[in-house]
Parts: sequence; C-alpha cells; structure tokens
Amino acid sequence: MILRNNFSPLILLLFIFACGSEFEQETIHPEQTPIDALMNNVFEAHGELGNYSFDFRDNSYTFSYNNANEYTYSKTVITDSTLTVDVLTNDLFERSTNGVPQALDQLESDKYSKSLNSVIYFTCSPLNLSDPAVNIVLKPDVTIKAQGYDVIEVRFDAEGGGTDHDDVFYYWFNKETHIMDYMAYSYNVNGGGVRFRSAYNSRMVAGMRFQDYVNYGAPVGTPLENLPGLFEQGELDELSRIEAVDVALLLN
Repeated sequence: MILRNNFSPLILLLFIFACGSEFEQETIHPEQTPIDALMNNVFEAHGELGNYSFDFRDNSYTFSYNNANEYTYSKTVITDSTLTVDVLTNDLFERSTNGVPQALDQLESDKYSKSLNSVIYFTCSPLNLSDPAVNIVLKPDVTIKAQGYDVIEVRFDAEGGGTDHDDVFYYWFNKETHIMDYMAYSYNVNGGGVRFRSAYNSRMVAGMRFQDYVNYGAPVGTPLENLPGLFEQGELDELSRIEAVDVALLLN
C-alpha cells in the first residue's frame, strides 16, 4: 500500500517555517534550570545590592558596590577619643587610627578583614549567592512550622571563595514569598561550629531587603539538614541576636 502525502506545498512551507521559528526561540531563550528559576525568585524578593550604612553592636558599617565585581566595605569604631576605620576592597585592607594609617602584619590584616567581611556577608545574604565562586545544590523541600520551604546547599570554590571556602551553608526559602526565613552554616576554624539563624524584622530599605536574626548554636558535626527539626523541638541554644540598626541608603 502506498501512503500519499496530503500536504500542499504552501502548508508544508508554513509547517517548516513554524518549526524553524520554534527552534530558534528555544535556542535564544533556553529553559531555566530549577536552581535558576528559584534563585531568580529569591533575588527578586530580596531586591538588589546597593550602597548602604548601618550600625551593628555599636559599630558603624558601610558597603558599596560599583558593579557586580567591585566593592568597598568599611567599619568605624569610636572608643573614648580614638577613631578606628577599617576599609576592605577587592584589592586591599587598610586600617587607620585618628586618620593615621596603621602598619599591620599579615596575621592582623587577615583577622580584621575577615571580621569586616563576615558582617557584610551575612547582612547581604542571600543576594551575594550570585558570586561566580558559589556552587548551589537544590535539596529536597521541607516543612518548618507548617510552612513549605525550598532548600539549597551552598559550597564555594577554593579560588575566589575566600579564606573560609570550605564552610558549608544551607538556606531555606519560603515557598510563598521566596524570602530567606532561615539559614545555617558549619565552619572549621577555631575548632569548628554549627549555627542556625531564624530571620525576623524583614524589611525593604530603598530596594534591598534587610533582616535581623536569632542566632542559635548546635553541637559540632550536627548535619545542617537536621537543624530545622531541632529548631522546632526547641533543641537549639540561642547564642545572640544579629540586628542591623539604622539602615540607610548611602548618598553619593
């Protein structure tokens, strides 16, 4: 039996054109991965990194982003008649006391710059997860206090991941708002530790979301994925409150 093609030349031409257009569209706009889709929603919920000042534990901080790869962080400490200013950029760390530059050895420079970077890093989370050194793995969804959460695990490349690139982070994003309600991390320095943070006082300030946190501790070696359950059971010890006070947009 012979099968005959019933397409007219015009219909066949239109069919080929339509297929070609569809292929071209898929090539130009490839489908997002689940991680891309999730993080786009998260970044939209948290706004954009900008230039801000805030106070934390009686010290003043600023952070400025000239573009995606250039930043300037500062910390100002006033004690009696002494004014100490730390400045960290992509290229260097500097400390001055009453306007006089201080000569620091490498150990001191690493210590002070790490402290400054840590405060800014947590203040800007999760917007800094777009950094090229960040590696994100999507984990199974969980429920915390009857609310569903998307979960990611974050690790860092040795190159570009900082001195603590072996730290591991977990983030829990509210499925309805895409806001980071919880985060946790494990670290290895000074004997190691495990921390879990629960966000509160979430607010938008001139286009960027800021949050405060209750900071909990857990025994070294506790798997990060177990922390929400321990939190709900009241098994975590509150260590401190992490509060950014008087947040303001820096004016040029």
